[in-house]
Amino acid sequence: MAEETATSNKKLKGDGTIWAVFIILCLISIVEVFSASSNLTYKTSNYWGPVIKHTLLLGVGVVFMVATMNIKCKYFKIVTPFALLGSFLALIVCFFIGAVNDGHRWIPIPGTGLQFQPSEIAKGAVVMATAQILSAMQTPNGVDKDAFRFIFWICCVFLTLIGLENLSTAMLLGIVVVLMMWIGKVPKRQLGKLFGGVAVLVVFAISAIMVFGTDKNDTEAVSPKMSMVDSSLKKDAVQKKESKGIFHRLDTWKSRIDKFLTHKQVPPEEFDLNNEAQVGYSNIAIASSNMVGKGPGNSTARDYLPQAFSDFIYAIIVEETGVVGAFIVCLLYIIILFRTAAIANRCVNTFPALLIIGFSLLLVTQALFNMMVAVGLAPVTGQPLPLISKGGTSSIVNCVYIGVILSVSYSAKKKDNTNDENTRPAKKKITAIDALKKVNAADGMKPATATVAAN
Repeated sequence: MAEETATSNKKLKGDGTIWAVFIILCLISIVEVFSASSNLTYKTSNYWGPVIKHTLLLGVGVVFMVATMNIKCKYFKIVTPFALLGSFLALIVCFFIGAVNDGHRWIPIPGTGLQFQPSEIAKGAVVMATAQILSAMQTPNGVDKDAFRFIFWICCVFLTLIGLENLSTAMLLGIVVVLMMWIGKVPKRQLGKLFGGVAVLVVFAISAIMVFGTDKNDTEAVSPKMSMVDSSLKKDAVQKKESKGIFHRLDTWKSRIDKFLTHKQVPPEEFDLNNEAQVGYSNIAIASSNMVGKGPGNSTARDYLPQAFSDFIYAIIVEETGVVGAFIVCLLYIIILFRTAAIANRCVNTFPALLIIGFSLLLVTQALFNMMVAVGLAPVTGQPLPLISKGGTSSIVNCVYIGVILSVSYSAKKKDNTNDENTRPAKKKITAIDALKKVNAADGMKPATATVAAN
């Protein structure tokens, strides 16, 4: 019996709670994407096509997750510079590749008909670099001041390249990096200057967007059909885009900010569903629900809500599963965050601890962005719901994040078991989180030798 248990544990590496949450999110994803893809079904006349494609992509993501889970954490350090360089070059190439949905975000893979989004890979690369810099430059009094400078210039480059095409992703990544620096004990004075600079930059950026951007009458089409007038408007939009060069997204940003800031309560019969289809049908989906919802597959707003299977899938979840389902989905992401923090607290070294904290923050912060947009607490961002929304690159990359968390959790658990089996009196070891506060954490994957006296 003991041998069978040992065998099953070897097959299922990593933290059991993370595994359970991941499987539940994948099951929710398959059901809700199948339900929310009615628009795609009408366009392609293929009932099963969208969900089969999504399930296959999830399967590919699971393969990548399992592969990542079996990589020792020390090798992630070796990958970091190559990931930074590769994602940097890919982001540059994006500016010379055809656009999708008014943005240069995708690079086609020749001969496959597939495409990938470099910004998704860049997010992970920046988090890995941040974790590596913070862990390598730890001192007894916190992080060396030069660490902030290295991280700052890396972020300046990548956030600029990402932000020109996907402002919300750049904001999300910036928030995660700042949280990692705070957890990694970057001097408060440097963080204070950063917050002040960011506040000024945000005010300046919003002012510039509102001044230099033009009003964009972008009717969010519900029907796949396009009239001659719509076609003419689209050509005009393309010409305007070309004339503005790298700042062609200004009009889109202004439109979204303006709609959010000028939003006011109006009677239902006066709401312009043609011009604000996403917000309008998202509100309808949520308002028509109840405590337990209409049941999976019974959504009505999905037939009219643009991007119901991606950016606004949380609204469909609320409509079909009610307050209970909405709460459960939120709870699953919270579990990932707190469980990852517990795993990080067991790590002896700072790099794996900060790495998995960064990846969990990416997942949870993006989920928060998506939910806030769906319920009307934030302007439309285009951020999908991690591990649930229909997606290609994002689904696979999110699975890789989970794989890294499982890899680190397995290593931390293995070290705990080794310490338990040691019958000799052992000195109390410090964890990575304690090391950030008390002593200089050892860099690399070599066990830290510093000890503290038991109280």
